[in-house]
Amino acid sequence: MRFLNEKEGAVLWFTGLSGSGKTTTAREAASVLREQGRRVEWLDGDELRKTLSSDLGFTPADRLEHIRRIVELAKTHAGSGAIVLVSAITPYRSMRAYARSVLPRFMEIYVECPLEVCEQRDVKGLYAKARLGLIPNFTGISDAYEPPEHAELTIHTNEHSLTHNVEKIMLALRSLGGH
Repeated sequence: MRFLNEKEGAVLWFTGLSGSGKTTTAREAASVLREQGRRVEWLDGDELRKTLSSDLGFTPADRLEHIRRIVELAKTHAGSGAIVLVSAITPYRSMRAYARSVLPRFMEIYVECPLEVCEQRDVKGLYAKARLGLIPNFTGISDAYEPPEHAELTIHTNEHSLTHNVEKIMLALRSLGGH
């Protein structure tokens, strides 16, 4: 298996519940990669909803369109040699299968964390609002999250440190070139 070289792009897709640690982990992994001199693009689903997808809601069709837009951005960046980190809930397996089918050197990273822990981490109170019915289609409460069945990597943010999880990602990335 060969290693990912300096000119090849790749996409690391972080999926998991709201509050699982996708953004925190992707941000730290991006920082480590930049320190190594790699070209990195980080696409965060929540941030892109404010700009690229501000016209969309949270229906299944709107969620799919949001992911489709992120996939196209990731494809462009990876095609020019960047390592692209995407942190987005991406609740349905079909969405992640679509991303996998379109993106080069795709690595699905399941950021696994129990729902109870995600709720405890929720400083915005979104889970509480969803449980009261104030936020419809909220992943993990009133809408499904389908855990990956064959992710290339699973990290457990409630069991391991951020440093440990990022080290696991760096090890997995080293072998992605042969993927």
